[in-house]
Amino acid sequence: MKISEINVSYVNEHSGKIKASNSKEAYSLAIGNWNMNSIELQEEVKVILLNRANGLVGIYSLSKGGISASVVDIKLILSVALKAVASNIIIVHNHPSGNLKPSEADISLTNKLKVAAKTVEINLLDHLIISKEGYYSLADEGDLQ
Repeated sequence: MKISEINVSYVNEHSGKIKASNSKEAYSLAIGNWNMNSIELQEEVKVILLNRANGLVGIYSLSKGGISASVVDIKLILSVALKAVASNIIIVHNHPSGNLKPSEADISLTNKLKVAAKTVEINLLDHLIISKEGYYSLADEGDLQ
């Protein structure tokens, strides 16, 4: 029986050039990588992967859902962050309704992810809820514990 070897490739064309050091920069980065034709149609979740200096490593499209929910798999987020050798991550999702207020599920998931990421020495810096008009930062508002 032949067993496949796992290959890891790491090429970063943007290393150190693009940063997300605060919620405003993270929002700008996220909105620039969002399909504006569907931001008010279906919920989507992305992960911004950053190095130790908050330089962009990449943006991972985690999932697309329906009008009110999207699947967020913590194991998948961490596996992608580890493969990318990311030191910091920011979770971003949209609310198609335009309401930027986080749900209890948003806050609960964020806190579970923060604890899980910490165990593998990855920092969850923020969780942004976005719309065409603006964003809500759980870190800025004190909802990231």
